[in-house]
Amino acid sequence: MTKRTPSIAKLKRSAWQQDRAGTSLWRDSYRRFRRHKLGMFGAAIVFLLLAVAIFAPLVLRADPNAMDFQARFLGPTTAHPLGTDNFGRDTLLRIAHGARLSLQVSLIAVSIGATLGTSLGMVAGYTHKRLLDEAIMRSMDVLFAFPAMLLAIAILAILGRGVANAMIALGIVYIPIFARIARGAVLSVREEEFIGAARLLGASDAYILAHHILPNILAPLIVETTLGLSFAILAEAALSFFGLSTQPPDPSWGRMLSEARGFYRQSVWMNIFPGLAIMLTVMGFNFLGDGLRDALDPRLKNAASRHPLRTPDA
Repeated sequence: MTKRTPSIAKLKRSAWQQDRAGTSLWRDSYRRFRRHKLGMFGAAIVFLLLAVAIFAPLVLRADPNAMDFQARFLGPTTAHPLGTDNFGRDTLLRIAHGARLSLQVSLIAVSIGATLGTSLGMVAGYTHKRLLDEAIMRSMDVLFAFPAMLLAIAILAILGRGVANAMIALGIVYIPIFARIARGAVLSVREEEFIGAARLLGASDAYILAHHILPNILAPLIVETTLGLSFAILAEAALSFFGLSTQPPDPSWGRMLSEARGFYRQSVWMNIFPGLAIMLTVMGFNFLGDGLRDALDPRLKNAASRHPLRTPDA
């Protein structure tokens, strides 16, 4: 008993030092992010979009589906700052309400993919049972074999059209992405000393995964979540454009572009403003993701500077 006590004390001290180092790492990452101009610019765009999605429908209480056939195909005016569409509906109102729908779909879809994918990837990376690891990752490879949009469309063909089914389809598309990232990150930390300390102190595998491994692999998962939101918004817009997600008359950026494609001669503004909303949103999430990537793992930025012909993702 006397011989074992110092060893346990040393292991406890190792785990405490690891937690303290992790706190310092997050603090340093926050400071680096604040110095990243593009990242801060992307964060400003994202916060502005969130404010529009949350508060604009509460402030602009008019019905976005209200029609005024006397005001069809108007350009920007005082009464309609972004013009009107082919039914005389206010474009600003529809874009504001569409922002809420686009963010809702993208957030829920990425949350589904991140939760299931991260859980499967952590189990595959942490387990020492090769058969379980192979079964999980080969299943992910099967999903990876399909192009993302084709897989989403195929799932919607089975489930049927609708916003809820679009969330499920996009969530399934994201599962293998997060599973691979989580598994690779777990493999890099599962043999660390603080994990061994937790095992010797009697912690269960579930506790170790939740309280020791997950906090140490959050950085790449956060970056992938941010970048994934931009793809989810684009994917939802594409699905709405083809009539597979949002159904009329509900406003959606992709649906607005689909309706405007036949009226570009009458009013080019019907195409410009929904397209700008999608472009700025995707750009904001991409800038935010780049800033988080450089802040959470500055080695990626240094590697890119040493290999200018290769991107950090290569």
